[in-house]
Amino acid sequence: MLELEKMFNRQLKYMLYLMGIYVIGVAFTSYDSVFQGLLLGTAFSLFIFWSMVKKNKKFAQEVAEGKKTRSLGSLTRMSVAGLAAIIALKYPYEFQVVCVVVGLMTVYFVIMIDYFIQNIRR
Repeated sequence: MLELEKMFNRQLKYMLYLMGIYVIGVAFTSYDSVFQGLLLGTAFSLFIFWSMVKKNKKFAQEVAEGKKTRSLGSLTRMSVAGLAAIIALKYPYEFQVVCVVVGLMTVYFVIMIDYFIQNIRR
């Protein structure tokens, strides 16, 4: 369990750095809608990631105690992603939909990159 928390904290740090780069992109470039879409998608992606880690901890605890387990919240994650898409579609001049979708996938890219970096370090 300690390894999961370390991994989450490390990947959270990467996501926050990336979101900082997006904020700088919004402030200093003329591609506002691109960076705002990436920022929106990444923010929702970060929420999905946090929710997934929290439910995974609860799942592991219930399994260890021998209790019946519930789902890991796939419906919650899909509805959060749908909400991000609805926001992007509602305000197409503020957020580019493609960039919101890329932002929603950002957490998975960060997880894969972190995995490869940690394997190289070992």
